[in-house]
Amino acid sequence: MKNLSILLLLSVITLLVACKQKNQSEDPSFVIVQGGAFTNTKSHLYGKGDLPDFLIGKNEVTQKEWVAIMGSNPSKFRGDSLPVETVSWYDCVDYCNKRSIKEGLNPYYTLNKNQKDPVNKSEFDSLKFTVTVNKEANGYRLPSEAEWEYAASGGQNSKSYKYSGSNDIEEVAWYWKNSGDKILTGTWSWPKLEKNRCKTKAVCSKKPNELGLYDMSGNVREWCEDWYQDDDTPVGIKRTQRGGGWIGSDDRCEFSNRHSFEASGTGADQGFRLCKGYLSK
Repeated sequence: MKNLSILLLLSVITLLVACKQKNQSEDPSFVIVQGGAFTNTKSHLYGKGDLPDFLIGKNEVTQKEWVAIMGSNPSKFRGDSLPVETVSWYDCVDYCNKRSIKEGLNPYYTLNKNQKDPVNKSEFDSLKFTVTVNKEANGYRLPSEAEWEYAASGGQNSKSYKYSGSNDIEEVAWYWKNSGDKILTGTWSWPKLEKNRCKTKAVCSKKPNELGLYDMSGNVREWCEDWYQDDDTPVGIKRTQRGGGWIGSDDRCEFSNRHSFEASGTGADQGFRLCKGYLSK
């Protein structure tokens, strides 16, 4: 009898987990990404990793979505369907928590604005808020850098494109040459961009990638959760950003290209997309 009770309890738990995942996956603004190793041959992580399944937003967070939660709009270029920009990494974390609470989800982050993060060694970040995570929470979060690159590269459906969804940048990205009044040519130049009135564009107005994700090679650069690290930059200096923006050059729009900025930094080409909780493999 005891064994039967245990089996019944395990069945109920399994059913509840399955229902939770089903409810999460039914959100049309998110895509379920099947985990595994990197299959895109142009990724520096090709053949590596074993990511679990995860949920990621099909587009960058829009200004309409931002204002609905935060009540104000920090963006330089205004429009409901445009990606929100001029947001810091801390702003994005704050948004994730507030949206989670509004929708009855458990916040993924704890954001302590009164305690300086001892890991943060940036000389340019005057805030240095302490941020911790609860990986058991089902709330909104930023993607890890590995999740972002895996999704941008096409995941298990990858066709090994150079950009996210194509080898033709014009099909999938808003970048410096096509984000203004006319198509620019030649070499990148800020005066050219200003004169051409280059700016962000409506999300989902270019071709999606193999997973149905939009704008991962252009429009705005996207914050990721991780500290940025390479041979020259130790942990604690900058947070990772990925994806080319409307201001970016061609090579910056390649899905494998990495960017970084101090967590308090903002810019008119910096936005983000969401992940939601974690899915079991």
